[in-house]
Amino acid sequence: MIKISIPTPDITITERKQILKENEPQIKPIYGFIDFHLIPRDKGGIFLFYNINDELLFVGKARKLRQRIKKHFEGTVSPIKMHRDEVYRIDICLVENPMEREIYETYIINQLKSKYNVDKVFYK
Repeated sequence: MIKISIPTPDITITERKQILKENEPQIKPIYGFIDFHLIPRDKGGIFLFYNINDELLFVGKARKLRQRIKKHFEGTVSPIKMHRDEVYRIDICLVENPMEREIYETYIINQLKSKYNVDKVFYK
């Protein structure tokens, strides 16, 4: 039997309003998130989108995390494009191995019953 455990997030960002201090540049929010700069540009891993009630909305994987996560909020082909306003928290787990990313993504989708993932679902 194979034992898999869900990795602990390396980075968590939440939707929040920016509080400006005097002479501080304003960061343009993307759907309420201003901390995209915390996500590494050149690292691979998995990401989990949660709503304000801690319900898992979507799980994805990427070779370059920041670019892929931003596409979910800015692009027109994202599976969550109609539900972007629901995303309150993003958990990011750094996983460099592509095979491990694939396994974790499929496992988490099915174990936690992600709401908007339609591919890789075995629990229906």
